[in-house]
Amino acid sequence: MKLGIAGIGKMGAAIAARLIELGHDVTVWNRTPEKAKAVSGAKVAASPPELTQTSDVVITILTDAAALDAVYNGASGLLRDKVSGKLFIDMSTVLPTAEIALAASVRAKGAAFVECPVGGSTGPARQGKLIGLMGAEPADAARAQPILEQLCRRLEHAGPVGSGSVLKFTINLPLMVYWQALGEALAMARTVAIEPDRLMDLLSDTSGAANVLKVRAPGIASMLKGGAAGPVTFDIDSAIKDMQSMLAEAKSRGVELPLVERTLGCYQETRQHRSGNAEISTVSVYWAGRDRS
Repeated sequence: MKLGIAGIGKMGAAIAARLIELGHDVTVWNRTPEKAKAVSGAKVAASPPELTQTSDVVITILTDAAALDAVYNGASGLLRDKVSGKLFIDMSTVLPTAEIALAASVRAKGAAFVECPVGGSTGPARQGKLIGLMGAEPADAARAQPILEQLCRRLEHAGPVGSGSVLKFTINLPLMVYWQALGEALAMARTVAIEPDRLMDLLSDTSGAANVLKVRAPGIASMLKGGAAGPVTFDIDSAIKDMQSMLAEAKSRGVELPLVERTLGCYQETRQHRSGNAEISTVSVYWAGRDRS
């Protein structure tokens, strides 16, 4: 299948590598051409319209709604030329209203649109073990399913476009709060005579542990000892953006999220003392050693 991917960040690159490995003909485009050229085995499109014309299905995974609007609807966007009959799948994490507006633009051009934000980071993306959260009309979802099942170990059709974004916020919210809660738990243990590796192993073995500790515990132990975090799978800036979106969506629905509001403030404080590009688990380590003086 001829697949196009627009947005070659960490996730986009991992998804591209996965699809190439499965034998698909993959063409990529990125606003920074060097990132696109770094995807081994992929063709590189010079522009979004070229990506569309050389692909049957276009997958997009971009930073925010402004980037989506520019890449799809800009003067040199994906929808500039004839796209009738093509399928567009957006995996970005944005507000439902942004996906609904994007779907309208795509359908007005005679093409099909599916939103499918995903749960998981670059490791699961590379292994085809993401969790896909589809928002689409039934016929469009059925069309996208064979492709998405090659990227996802679990694929949920949440309803019409916009539903996938809501479900993405739903699964991300407890994880955002967890990193802060873990930092506070580690702060409680500062005076306990137990090595960071043993402490993280103990926490990972309890009923209060998040599934993510199976992967991130060694990196957290390393940071607690002054070492490196390991590969950045999801950074603090992205977490802050997602929580701000959660709060905006909750407000529009009349829902209060007091824990998210407080957690967002804690992440913003962390960013003042660490890099926004740092691995998200840095939040836990910062709060574990935070000096209030």
